[in-house]
Amino acid sequence: MASYLEFEKPIAEIDSRIAELESAAGDDVDLTSEIEKLRERRASLIGSTFAKLTPWQKTQVARHPQRPHFRDYVEQIFTDFVPLGGDRYYAEDEAIVGGLAKLGDRRVVLMGHEKGHDTQTRLKHNFGMGKPEGYRKAIRLMDMAGRFGLPVVTLVDTSGAFPGIEAEERGQAEAIARSTEACLALPVPMVSAIVGEGGSGGAVALASAERVLMFEHAVYSVISPEGCASILWRTAENAPDAAEAMKMTAQDLLKLGVIDRIVSEPVGGAHRAPDKACAALGKALEDELQTLSEFDSAKLRAMREERFLSIGEG
Repeated sequence: MASYLEFEKPIAEIDSRIAELESAAGDDVDLTSEIEKLRERRASLIGSTFAKLTPWQKTQVARHPQRPHFRDYVEQIFTDFVPLGGDRYYAEDEAIVGGLAKLGDRRVVLMGHEKGHDTQTRLKHNFGMGKPEGYRKAIRLMDMAGRFGLPVVTLVDTSGAFPGIEAEERGQAEAIARSTEACLALPVPMVSAIVGEGGSGGAVALASAERVLMFEHAVYSVISPEGCASILWRTAENAPDAAEAMKMTAQDLLKLGVIDRIVSEPVGGAHRAPDKACAALGKALEDELQTLSEFDSAKLRAMREERFLSIGEG
């Protein structure tokens, strides 16, 4: 069943009308012309609506429950995925999934946040909020990638690292810092993609790569708009204002040099055509890895250092 965002109500009304006409159509009633006109109107409305989304609306799109998640990208972009679990210290964290895979003909180490697609899987994966053991697992996989000369691909989609007491007790801040350090020290190519939400240090810990891609309607920020609004205005109701001020969209971040490339989404967002979104991301990842494969370890590390130190200049 389709799920509509608040600003998509006019689209929902047209879809409802189309469904009514399709149900009423039969051998004695030809409504083909009316249905076709509504479909054309719908396509035009979707195009015009998504061409002028506000930062807050983009945040809603990035959080859409039907947006593709890590498991969808694994199924449609990668092959021969072999998950590797555990941090060898405490436990397995289901919020951060990783393992070996193939992207085209290239073997890679793949990692990313999995939010889940229904109540049961969302609880299992903790809504994509990684715990210390998840980031320590990421460090272990990056170490393995370095030893075997395998490029690293990460897919970021998290509202942030898990903020619970038990996570703090097990060293959440240190785990995030060391995961970020492991990214920067990698001797192999690393490409990260912000595919939904990129929230705070929980995202940076898997996205400190020499090439950072971002979906057209994804968001990437140090705090959620609601969190920012609660601090500045003492109410989450100002989240739209916070989203505008934070410059958290792909378009703003490309101008600021925080990301390197925007990956276009199907008209109406990735949730409307997941197959097309996955294909576009897969092509972009392959292009970037092919370019990076020409550089040695020293050059790759220098590229990462240069890109992060230059953010905010000018």
